[in-house]
Amino acid sequence: MRLKGKKVLVTGADGFIGSHLVEQLLDEGASVRAFCYYNSFNSWGWIDTFEKEKLQKIEIFTGDIRDPNCVSVAMKDMDIVYHLAALIAIPFSYYSPDAYVDTNVKGTLNILQAARNNEVERVLITSTSEVYGTAIEVPISEKHPKQGQSPYSATKIGADYLSESFFRSFNLPVTIVRPFNTYGPRQSARAVIPTVITQLLAGHEMIELGDLSPTRDLVFVEDTAKGFIEISLCNSLIGEEVNIATGNEISIGSLAEHLISQINPKAQIHNDDKRKRPAKSEVYRLLGDNSKLIQHTGWKPMTPIETGLLKTIDWFRSSENLSRYKTGIYNV
Repeated sequence: MRLKGKKVLVTGADGFIGSHLVEQLLDEGASVRAFCYYNSFNSWGWIDTFEKEKLQKIEIFTGDIRDPNCVSVAMKDMDIVYHLAALIAIPFSYYSPDAYVDTNVKGTLNILQAARNNEVERVLITSTSEVYGTAIEVPISEKHPKQGQSPYSATKIGADYLSESFFRSFNLPVTIVRPFNTYGPRQSARAVIPTVITQLLAGHEMIELGDLSPTRDLVFVEDTAKGFIEISLCNSLIGEEVNIATGNEISIGSLAEHLISQINPKAQIHNDDKRKRPAKSEVYRLLGDNSKLIQHTGWKPMTPIETGLLKTIDWFRSSENLSRYKTGIYNV
């Protein structure tokens, strides 16, 4: 196993992609320190759902990515850092941009500083396809212009450029990892696929959605996590930006209709204006170019969208999983 014995830190380990990455890193034989957001409930997010045998293999570190001392302590003795901790919900960024700057920009700066001081071997900074904004040309390569179409995407652009500066200024071994629209089990309710599935499984026959026209490049979460691992093992990607994408797109409307056909064909879609982004803020087309990742690592998406959606629906069908979601409200 290529990561066997490596000491790795995963920030945002309690979240959607982070928890799947932790599982794959354990399978690779890595020694995992999982950075979870401190809270008085002592909740470790999705890691709380892991089996006892798996939990015993993880070192849990609770803290706040916004605190430089905390991050420095978490980074001690680490070989590789996968930085996924972030505020990600776009609608919430309209109301609380300060929180996004503190978490996404300052939090990333704390990671970069601590990694430099601790002489970490590899640093993976998680970006987002949202930094590209609405596609000017497709497929979207890593050279596509950045467009800050929401406070969220603007803070991720800032974090990306900070990361690039640490590579250029201090030779920090940074790679900027840019997943397109990851989906699958454990995804938060603010995303469109859980929004549709949970409403359907809760018995709603009128599915509330925003704009149906935007297209997205959907990557199953296990493929995204695998991409992170392959990138961390590829020295030729140090100092680079790299997309994780499938090279396929589907509209929100078509996606919703597909999910409806799988769960309750009688359901209908209702356009809810409060779920729409401001027109100049909406990203209308995302279709990623994955050729750089494939060229450097041999990675390729292994999960067709039909298979990934079925796996996601099956996961949500569990009453225990579905009960974690508030299907009657709009989750920003």
